[in-house]
Amino acid sequence: MNTEDVRIFVAASAAGSLSEAARRLGIAPMVATRRLASLEAALDVRLMHRTTRSLSLTPEGETFLPFAQALVENEEEARARLRTDGKGAAGLLRVSVPVAFGLKLVMPLVPKLLQDNPDFKISVDMNDSLPDLVASGTDLAIRIARLKDSSLIAQKLADNARSLVAAPAYLKRRGAPMNTHDLLEHDCLPMTGVSHWTFMRGGIRGDVREDGETHVRLNSRFSSSSIAGCHAACLAGGGLALLSNWYVEDDIDAGRLVRITLEDAVPETNAIWAVYPTTRLILPKVRVFISAIRSTLAEPPP
Repeated sequence: MNTEDVRIFVAASAAGSLSEAARRLGIAPMVATRRLASLEAALDVRLMHRTTRSLSLTPEGETFLPFAQALVENEEEARARLRTDGKGAAGLLRVSVPVAFGLKLVMPLVPKLLQDNPDFKISVDMNDSLPDLVASGTDLAIRIARLKDSSLIAQKLADNARSLVAAPAYLKRRGAPMNTHDLLEHDCLPMTGVSHWTFMRGGIRGDVREDGETHVRLNSRFSSSSIAGCHAACLAGGGLALLSNWYVEDDIDAGRLVRITLEDAVPETNAIWAVYPTTRLILPKVRVFISAIRSTLAEPPP
């Protein structure tokens, strides 16, 4: 049984088609078809039902799949552990990042990563939703959020402090909110599907101590599926936006945006996460990429 044949079977199971598996592995579709046929001949079973439009596992294929995945992962881990030639990262890294994070922080890292690692290739999917890492063949996703419970493995890279900001033109026209209650009277610029912003209270109102979360319902006639859209609308004077500090510091320094401090609460700090599809192995190419991201996030602002 050839490991490369097994790799085709695993990739096709995740991708849902042989042609997509071939694309991900960088081989011709005909080669993928021959390798799958070779694996089935070696095992003397049919692993997949396949037509020109669909692919599905046979009962034998479903039984064999976890063993095939373990075989491929074990081979990759063995190669990674034996890689002591000092050449750094190698192979194709498929990474998914939020659009704004990718443009602002990831893309500036790419040229040096490729220059320092001649055998390294990077494919970046800029998407503000979390893809199915297994089905899409993604090695790593970077996400900024409260992560929901899932079977995925997440590693915290850094805290992600945020600021409430607005353009000077908007503040001149509408004034600045003084507290969370004032936000009800302002135009807010949230992500699509977001109806509330979360703030953290920590102080005394009258004779009462207030701590913990408060959720402010938004008065909004605008939303965007990308934080980049919220940022652009905010720069144009469209309203208030709640944006990551790494995204708006340059705008604040240049006077394009103004940071707004509320009397009764501060924006909730969420986190930046590295999300993996498996616990079995973190390949050198993933470690090199994560190290570069960590270094960038740790750098103090100029």
